Amino acid sequence: MPPVFTSYTEAQPAFHALQASPAPQSPALGDLTVAAWPNWVQKHDHEIRLRLTRGEEDTLTDFLRFGLSFTKQPPISNRELIDYDGNPAIRSTAEERIDDLVSAMASPGSNERVAQSRAFVEAKGFAPQSSKSADKLKAYLLANLLRMRDEFLQYIHQPQGANPFEIFKDRGISLDTNLYPDFLIDVHLRHMIDTGLVKPGSIKRVAIVGPGLDFSNKEGGSDYYPPQTNQPFAVIDSLLRLGLSDSKSLEVYTLDISPNVNSHIQEARAKAHAGIPYVLQLPWNTAAPVTEEYRGRFESYWQSLGDKIGESTAPFAVPAALADRTKIKAVKIRPEIVSRIRALDLDVVCEHLKLPEDQGFDLVIGTNVFLYYGLFDQLLIRSNVSLMLKPGGYLLSNDKFPDTVPELLKNSLITSQTVGQSPEYMFSYQRQ
Repeated sequence: MPPVFTSYTEAQPAFHALQASPAPQSPALGDLTVAAWPNWVQKHDHEIRLRLTRGEEDTLTDFLRFGLSFTKQPPISNRELIDYDGNPAIRSTAEERIDDLVSAMASPGSNERVAQSRAFVEAKGFAPQSSKSADKLKAYLLANLLRMRDEFLQYIHQPQGANPFEIFKDRGISLDTNLYPDFLIDVHLRHMIDTGLVKPGSIKRVAIVGPGLDFSNKEGGSDYYPPQTNQPFAVIDSLLRLGLSDSKSLEVYTLDISPNVNSHIQEARAKAHAGIPYVLQLPWNTAAPVTEEYRGRFESYWQSLGDKIGESTAPFAVPAALADRTKIKAVKIRPEIVSRIRALDLDVVCEHLKLPEDQGFDLVIGTNVFLYYGLFDQLLIRSNVSLMLKPGGYLLSNDKFPDTVPELLKNSLITSQTVGQSPEYMFSYQRQ
């Protein structure tokens, strides 16, 4: 099932929607012709994939800020990072953390995250074990930290009226993930059942766009357990729990451009074929600023999460620095569940799968993904997803697409839930 680049004809719904949009369009897009399109779409795909490097730099920076396994220094919160210039203590903490991380990279031992970080910087020409190169590496890490600080400031001071659902369109594409979007998916699926949009046993084929890789959790260092992907397993668990799918017939595909995500899932699938389960660590921050109602509902979801796809097993020990605000459990996921997941390298902006209508997806899910793209890219995504869905199938996202949209995908249902001071949303779009 190899992906194909979107043709000029298939992109026409996106062009029509762009022309109807009040937002100014790029002159380069206005110049696109049938003859120019194939080169443009391939070049654009390449440009999007290059943004992964910036995203990996952001992941490395978050690891630097929050990691616990390589340093005894306290983490650097967003508020503290913003105050970097005016706070000598924060500057000192950052310098110590940089020194400690570079030292750990020189000899990572069995620390998987440090080893992966070392491989990333080595690919950029740094040699952590060399004192001469280490100084340059420290300057590189500091520059990335300050770039992240500047991007936070831009986010805080974004102009009035800016679209929050494309807020990261100029940033690197990050792989970070956590359990909160998975909980919102579960809530939304229940809402779809209550409103009669989905029936028992109706979901057989699912695609997850950008499933994520838990490498550096921003709520506190997560480097005390191996990198993992949460969403494919959480979605399967919800579908089985709600009676929307059968474990013996369900097919799940992940669509991602990240070699790290794709290889992680492929390795898990290979181990499953050898009878080796996937162990999923499920920590959550009990000190997160949320309403008591949300906390109670999330904890109820968390307590049952995984029991339809595996069995409880001993979790990793929580470091002392996090013990007072962390609950954790672990689930050993059955190999036959893991083998249901297939990873596909696919850029949903520029590519799609050529599927007969009766083999299309019943459900496509993307959370915290589409806000990395601007208007035209989001219109292309919506067009490409519509080409992969069965008639009547749904796209679910917590990112709202433009109201001027390709005609094949119609706004369907909105779920909202109050988390802290503001609500979170999940949107459904149905293939006509």
